[in-house]
Amino acid sequence: MKLYEGVLSSASFRVRIALNLKAVRYESAVLDLRAKQHLTDEYGDVNPMRSVPALVDGELQLFESMAICEWLEETRPSPPLLPKGAAERARVRAMAQLVACDIHPLNNLRVLRYLSNELHADDPARDAWQEHWMRQGFTALERMIPNGADFCHGGAPTLADVFLVPQVVNAGRVKMDLSAFPRMQRVYAACMKLPAFDRAHPNNHPAAAR
Repeated sequence: MKLYEGVLSSASFRVRIALNLKAVRYESAVLDLRAKQHLTDEYGDVNPMRSVPALVDGELQLFESMAICEWLEETRPSPPLLPKGAAERARVRAMAQLVACDIHPLNNLRVLRYLSNELHADDPARDAWQEHWMRQGFTALERMIPNGADFCHGGAPTLADVFLVPQVVNAGRVKMDLSAFPRMQRVYAACMKLPAFDRAHPNNHPAAAR
């Protein structure tokens, strides 16, 4: 199994966490997104969107982090990343998709490049843009996390935590003040005590020093 990824890519970070939680061994194929290695025709044959991550397992080629994580859940159900009940599963998916669909797309590299190259936004403007959309999403997530809970749902990590943690790391890159989100900070701290999350962090990636 091969994971095409970017070290700093939060979508890749999510999949690394899920693979670690499921104890799946994989080969990492790192693409330098700033050098546009993901935009080649060769990689386009793996992922037609030319984005990361992509997961290849034999003849199976998957892309989009939610689809990959759901496939891992369906093919390797233990430990579960979704609760048993339909309503609870929908709630966890909603929290994960709040990150994947409402926050992250507005803050990924291609959007930031467009802001800089086409709209001539400077670095402070780009940071303000990112913080605005993260703050909107984090405000909603903070209300959804139970008071006093170590995880977004229940007593163990779910897909909601898998998606939340990389977004909190992204917030740190723009030095966003997270004091208004104590529940979210508590979940992040609890997750990062787990080896599956810690090993997946970009700072701990074998290619981080490249």
